[in-house]
Amino acid sequence: MKRFVLILLLLVATLPSMAQQGITLEECYRLVAQNYPLAQQVQLFEAQHQLDSEVVSNEKRPQFNLNAQATYQSDVIEIPIPNSTIEGLNKDQYRATLSVNQLIYNGGATDAHLNLKTVQTKAKQKQVEVQLYQLKQQINQLYFSILLSQESHVLLEAKRSLLQSKLSEVQSGIKYGVILPSSDKVLEAELLKLKQQFQELNRNKEVLIETLSSLINQPIDTTTLFQHPLVETQSDNSLHRPELELFQLKQEEIEHSETLLLKQNSPKLLGFATGGYGNPGLNMLDNSFQPFYTVGVALHWKVFDWNSNKKQRESLLINKDLIETETTTFMLHTNIELMQQQQEMGIIEGFIVSDLEIINLRKEVLKSADSQLKNGVITASAYITELTNLYEDENTLVKHKIQLQLAKANYNVIKGH
Repeated sequence: MKRFVLILLLLVATLPSMAQQGITLEECYRLVAQNYPLAQQVQLFEAQHQLDSEVVSNEKRPQFNLNAQATYQSDVIEIPIPNSTIEGLNKDQYRATLSVNQLIYNGGATDAHLNLKTVQTKAKQKQVEVQLYQLKQQINQLYFSILLSQESHVLLEAKRSLLQSKLSEVQSGIKYGVILPSSDKVLEAELLKLKQQFQELNRNKEVLIETLSSLINQPIDTTTLFQHPLVETQSDNSLHRPELELFQLKQEEIEHSETLLLKQNSPKLLGFATGGYGNPGLNMLDNSFQPFYTVGVALHWKVFDWNSNKKQRESLLINKDLIETETTTFMLHTNIELMQQQQEMGIIEGFIVSDLEIINLRKEVLKSADSQLKNGVITASAYITELTNLYEDENTLVKHKIQLQLAKANYNVIKGH
């Protein structure tokens, strides 16, 4: 009894490791969007945006400037008054100043600049999302190719099992003289061919899995079970592609650039203060080191720029039209792709219907060939021919079913679902 309990505990402990690991198509989508090297740019753009925003926001803070100079000049101002006690200035002069400038008003140009930076960052991040989204069709191709290899392996196993069973029957028939000698050799040769097909199939599957594993940056074992997705297409006519959101962000970027250009023509009001120490100070008649200061406000307004600002805004409007043409072109090509995918799905669905009819007929033929082989009416080679025909047609059916799922998955990706 103790031995039985120990064995049971060992089985329970090893059950998770014995369970076959599985993966789904949606997991692959998620992993490639998360682990693909390009995905790191989203956080990098965000960090860059924070730094750029701080730089722009510093325009609202006081700006400090420290200046110092020592000069020697060949001549100085002299007072042309005879017998004057006023000393002339020294030819060597010294000055050190600390200036503070504070922006009071600039028409909201700083806020407009910050808004532009925000939209530009969103556009860059959306561009990364677009590039990651475009990997989905590559994921589809790899995933469904692996599924096809997986299903082909199942069919090969069924064929091998049937051939091994048939080999036993033939060997028994040869023993009792019902079936011609050497018929078993034909079956044995076919089993060897199946072994080669297994090797080729497994190698192709390994290459596909290695490629998918590299793409999603996730280790995948060759024993991993790839789940069959239940792909359903959406009937609505709307597109939900990230490219459309990117085009919209580019339009917003142009609008914010236009706003910034308008703000740049606004007057700028600054407050300033300068403190210093030098010889001479502000009193030019006092030839000694003196502290001094000045405070005030300054107004800067570019009243005429030869229409440069206006032409820049007109250039932005042209960019806006260019983006609209890009959007229209993208939607046109996307709708064409959707139409092609719909046609492909319809053709494949027709193939599947005829595949099922062909397989039913092949099964009847193989059933008759099986009976004839048992009675020695046909050779093993003739039986193998019919068996191979059935296998190939079943493999074609599996291929068409997976192609239909692939076409549906690509349709959803093109549509943006």
